[in-house]
Amino acid sequence: MNRIGFPISHKENERRRGLLPPDVARMKNPGYCYFERGFGEPLGISDREYEEAGGRIAERGDILRMEVICNPKALDPDMTDFLREGQILFGWVHAVQNRKITDILTEKGMTGIAWGEMFENGRHVFSRNNEIAGAGAIIHGACFSGRMPEEWKAALLGLGNCGRGAEHILKGFGAEVTIYHRDRIFDLRDELDRYNLIVNTMLWDELDDRLVLAAGDLGLMDRGSMIIDVSCDSEGICLETTHPTTVDDPVYIVEGVIHYAVDHVPTLFHRSASRSISKELPIYLDALVEGTENEVLEKATVIRDGKILDERIIRFQKRS
Repeated sequence: MNRIGFPISHKENERRRGLLPPDVARMKNPGYCYFERGFGEPLGISDREYEEAGGRIAERGDILRMEVICNPKALDPDMTDFLREGQILFGWVHAVQNRKITDILTEKGMTGIAWGEMFENGRHVFSRNNEIAGAGAIIHGACFSGRMPEEWKAALLGLGNCGRGAEHILKGFGAEVTIYHRDRIFDLRDELDRYNLIVNTMLWDELDDRLVLAAGDLGLMDRGSMIIDVSCDSEGICLETTHPTTVDDPVYIVEGVIHYAVDHVPTLFHRSASRSISKELPIYLDALVEGTENEVLEKATVIRDGKILDERIIRFQKRS
């Protein structure tokens, strides 16, 4: 049986938690879940509540030595000294975009199971978290736009889970919304002068060098227009002038166009996001504890025992 450690993420402003006491209590093997002391504090949840649900409380160093590490935002710098061969990292493992994470997992002979690759019956397991990202970026970004949202003429790129969340809020605010699906995404450049808001929710292939918008295209937009890039995990992918920003410093201006690209928006709505993640996890956590086969987890395993399984990681590393 494998023990699962839940460390507190030290990523700036990260307040989401992967598992809540009511869902610990739903598990077959709650006693194999170990939570770092103070784990639930951002949500007003005490250590005692985790213990009453059947979980256990431990110190950080012990948590990081468990067979499975469940951490939504992958790895903090202080974690790497504790990690060892054979451990499993279970969370948002962005191994294609993040060379550092890939190097740690391969050098230490670890396994990475990526939440972003978990699909069941065609549905992304954490689709609600993606919807919160899209909706939350519109709500937060609006505070820095200088406009009331009903004045927005918005181009929405993509209509997956994230896009639907953004669309729901945009239309609720009274914005005028035009959707650009993948098959006509490159039409945007010729129609850019119609919009004062561009919202990108489309996950772009890191190996695709094509740009939907180049830096020179910003001159076609009115000053004070805005770009909200919800899917910005690295610099200059799809939209040349976007790069990830933080909750504390969310916007910057290029050629008079406001850019918003906070890379972990759901933490702003951490109660909703935590609930949405937690309710999905028990079945997969029990499979990890017992070491039983699970098709969803198998397909989401991007690195196993230090060996890269996801060909996208290999192709991207060769290119870079």
